[in-house]
Amino acid sequence: MSDYTVVYFKGIERGFSVPSVLADFSIFGIDVEIKFYGAIIAFGFMLAVLFGGRMAYKWKMSLDKMVDVLIYGTLAGIIGARLYYVFSKWDYYGENLIEIPQIWNGGLAIYGGIIGGVLAAFVVCKVRKMNFWNLFDIASMSLLIGQGIGRWGNYTNQEAFGINTEMPWGMWSEKIAADIIRNQELHAEKGFFVDPEKFVHPTFLYESIWCLLGVLVLYIICCKARKFSGQIALCYGIWYGVERMVVEGLRTDSLYIAGTTIRVSQALSAAIAVVCAVLLVVLLIKFTKNPKPIDGVDFFLEEELKKQAEAAKEEVKQTEEQPETTEQPIEKECN
Repeated sequence: MSDYTVVYFKGIERGFSVPSVLADFSIFGIDVEIKFYGAIIAFGFMLAVLFGGRMAYKWKMSLDKMVDVLIYGTLAGIIGARLYYVFSKWDYYGENLIEIPQIWNGGLAIYGGIIGGVLAAFVVCKVRKMNFWNLFDIASMSLLIGQGIGRWGNYTNQEAFGINTEMPWGMWSEKIAADIIRNQELHAEKGFFVDPEKFVHPTFLYESIWCLLGVLVLYIICCKARKFSGQIALCYGIWYGVERMVVEGLRTDSLYIAGTTIRVSQALSAAIAVVCAVLLVVLLIKFTKNPKPIDGVDFFLEEELKKQAEAAKEEVKQTEEQPETTEQPIEKECN
């Protein structure tokens, strides 16, 4: 195992040796290298799936339908995350096409993953007759688990860091310094300067803590204050949108709208947070004025009520068709 990076934190005297490669070996003459980046993301994904599966079980969701959503949503999410990143840096990838599928080297944009996964889930829900918004409520909490753990993959790659800071948790490594020096011209074009010899914000850590805390907050809301389908998804949009809007402003590796200094994820996060906040308030007011039961995951309330009404009519019809029988009264014995 090789490729260690010694990482230093301002408030800690000793450095930490951080490997980027989990294992490398040969099988059938083929060299295989497993990076911590991919392993950590896979671990976060596994925990997210386990949590989502547990919630789906409690909500009596069909296992077959859940697997369909998981498979198609995951594939679309990975593709969406990579395409979002690649298109945002097309000046580079357009000349290095062979690197486009190399996701193990980093380069997955979370918003692209969310967009791809949500679109696939929406289609599957329509085909399989599922309540998309209830499913999105579960997925929102699972997403925060995956994001909170997955961000540590950025730590092993020494990426997704911020501008200089004097805070005791400021971080520095040779990889960080080299990246700063390599991108100084780009930083200058975007209007900021980062000293490669000074500590920087560990923005991956900020997002990890915020996302994992968000799992707890959203879970409590889900258990204690959920009023309508889609409420937890809207809370996710607010919670993550606010955090990403702030933290993105500290990062040095942001994707920008072409020809501007506007950070794509920062602008998108602000828009998502505002829209979700407005929708949440409007729908909560609507629920207060006209409360009604929440739809189930595998059925829509109106459809279920219709089925129940039809079943009741059929039962009445069958009862009416049964021949009447004359029963003799039973005399009670008196002791």
